[in-house]
Amino acid sequence: MPPTKPRMLRRGDLIGLITPASPLADPSRLDRGIRYLESLGYHVLPAANLNHMRGYLAGTDEERAADLNMMFERKDVKAIFCVRGGYGTPRLLSLLNYRMISRNPKIFVGYSDVTALQLALWKKCQLVTFHGPMVGVDFGEEINPFAEEWFWKTVTSPAPAGKLPVDEHAAMTLRPGKGRGRLLGGNLSLVASVFGTRYAPDFTSSVLFLEDTDEENYRIDRLMTQLHHAAILDKVSALLLGQFTNSEPADPSKPTLTLAEVLEDAASWSGAPILANLPFGHIPQKVTLPLGVTAKVDADAHTVHLLEGGVR
Repeated sequence: MPPTKPRMLRRGDLIGLITPASPLADPSRLDRGIRYLESLGYHVLPAANLNHMRGYLAGTDEERAADLNMMFERKDVKAIFCVRGGYGTPRLLSLLNYRMISRNPKIFVGYSDVTALQLALWKKCQLVTFHGPMVGVDFGEEINPFAEEWFWKTVTSPAPAGKLPVDEHAAMTLRPGKGRGRLLGGNLSLVASVFGTRYAPDFTSSVLFLEDTDEENYRIDRLMTQLHHAAILDKVSALLLGQFTNSEPADPSKPTLTLAEVLEDAASWSGAPILANLPFGHIPQKVTLPLGVTAKVDADAHTVHLLEGGVR
């Protein structure tokens, strides 16, 4: 089945804003993000429950799911941007109206905890979504010019993005070879969280991309071991590893494996080509990756090509 691509974003379009996971940490950053979008000629619609809070969640599960369903259902909303990640999107997966969403494909952007939603939307709707900047995080401060350029060209043009801007000196080949497949993945913790559920995509022959933050090396080790035992590392056509930030041990006096050792061990469990230290993840200077498009990887040459656009 071919992917469902949303229509490209145009100046003057209405962008819906949601908080599907944790509540706003700094409302001033949201205000700055909204002003930024409006300065580019877009209109902005905050969701009804955007400012709600229930402990570490941005409102009840029903409120957050209602906001997301409403944004997909409204014909005047052309794109849905997440304000932030945090924790909580897996709780929404059974509350979404996937049949309605399939009839109303539109641009959906976020990363981090939003990964669970993006994988479910691919599984249930074959909808191309975007692992990219969030309004209250990246747009809430002076956005990195590199990230800004890649984001807007990805959501405003149906042309293939082509070769990703990989720093050939920074990128590392953990396993040689070439691979081609649908680009799927996101935050490692959230990818692991959907395994064994009815919201997990089939990663067979995919180009799997992974990143994470605030997970110590032993936890990254545990998550990669889960991928190994789930046979995911053997099924994929290629594996792309982004940035694993803030992974240093809380107690440096205790023995540990380095992040490099953890990833090298994981690479030894796979037969797929693996390219590491790529520019995506919880970093300011990141590329926007459209989940579901066809990608081609040459780990020896340190190249990744997106062979089709994410919008129509």
